[in-house]
This record gives sequence, C-alpha cells and structure tokens, in this order.
Amino acid sequence: MFSPVPLNLPPTSLKLSRVNDKIYIFDVLRKKNLVLTPEEWVRQHWVHFLHQYKKYPKSLMKIEGGLILNDLHKRSDLIIYNNRGEKVILAEFKAPEVKINSKTFEQISSYNSKHKIPLLLVSNGLEHYFCKVNFEDNSYQFIEDLPNYIIET
Repeated sequence: MFSPVPLNLPPTSLKLSRVNDKIYIFDVLRKKNLVLTPEEWVRQHWVHFLHQYKKYPKSLMKIEGGLILNDLHKRSDLIIYNNRGEKVILAEFKAPEVKINSKTFEQISSYNSKHKIPLLLVSNGLEHYFCKVNFEDNSYQFIEDLPNYIIET
C-alpha cells in the first residue's frame, strides 16, 4: 500500500479515505474516489496546483484522454484546454520514486505526436519539467514555468 509522501509542490488539502485496507483519494475532476497510487498522488497535487495557483478552471482539465499510438491504446495523464476548446498543455506524471529521464520525454513526445499540444509538463512530484514545442522542426525548448491561465479572445 502506498503511503503519501511530501511533494515539491505547495501543500494542498486532498480528501483521503480508508475502506478496509485501501486508501482512496477523491478526484475533483472525475468526482469520484480512486485507489491511491503514487502516480495518482502526484496527479491530484498537480490538478490542485494548476487550479489554485495557475488559475486553470477545473472544467478545462481532462484526465487520461485516450489515444491510439501504433495500434495500441494509450492514455495521457492530463490535458488542459483553453477557453476556445484548444489543447494547450499535455502532462505526464510519474510516481515520486520514478526518475524523469529521456524515456519519459520520449513517451510524452510520442503522445504529443498525436495531440499536437504546444506546452508539455513532466513531473514525478519532486522534479518538474516544462517544455514549449516547436512543431516546425519537431523540437522542444525547456522553459522555467507554465504560464498562468488567461482567457483568450
């Protein structure tokens, strides 16, 4: 059973509950309790951070959007849309004990070959990386932080 660990994100209040020998976390986007896993711990912290500190509306966040890649069904961890319905951020979360490496970036890049989203977020809750994608030359540039949400006209 996973025991929650402190992450490198501002503290937030997440709803945890225990049923028998399992711990559950309330997913504010899907509005249901999920078995607490290390990756879900990271994802829910990020959802709260993006909403509370970066001001992204929860209504514009979608967890685990499906896609087909090389005939395999894959799921992206989090997609964020702007107010015009365009995908603006693709996030990939790993458990805190998982090192972020080139394989992680290959994974999110392959997902993004289908999605075509301009900003990428990769985090294990302890280390965070943000990238701006250049689709003309298939490259990405690391950036310091994600932008705050703005209403686009």
